[in-house]
Amino acid sequence: MTSPISALSGISSIGGVDALQGVNGLSGLDNLAGASGTDATQGPNADFTSMLSKGLESVQASQHKADDLAVKVADGSLQDPAQYTMAATEASLGLQLTLAIRNKAVEAFQEIMRMQA
Repeated sequence: MTSPISALSGISSIGGVDALQGVNGLSGLDNLAGASGTDATQGPNADFTSMLSKGLESVQASQHKADDLAVKVADGSLQDPAQYTMAATEASLGLQLTLAIRNKAVEAFQEIMRMQA
């Protein structure tokens, strides 16, 4: 029996672009200020990048927890099946939130690209 919730690794490649690599690649935004950039300009970008990475790792961890509990339910070693239900719901909501944020970011990017110079 497989879990109805797929792991985030299935969405790691979106449109031929490695989405998780793009998150790690945000650290390149620190260099936009130039070679003589100050720590003040690097701080917020690094904080945002780490916050985004931690959020994705948290969603992926909840996916793995739900998958592990699904296996335990299937083989009968889990005493309380409600634990799986709660973990699966948490993982599903986390994935839905992640996708909603991604969709809003893509919409914002597309709107910026439609603006006239």
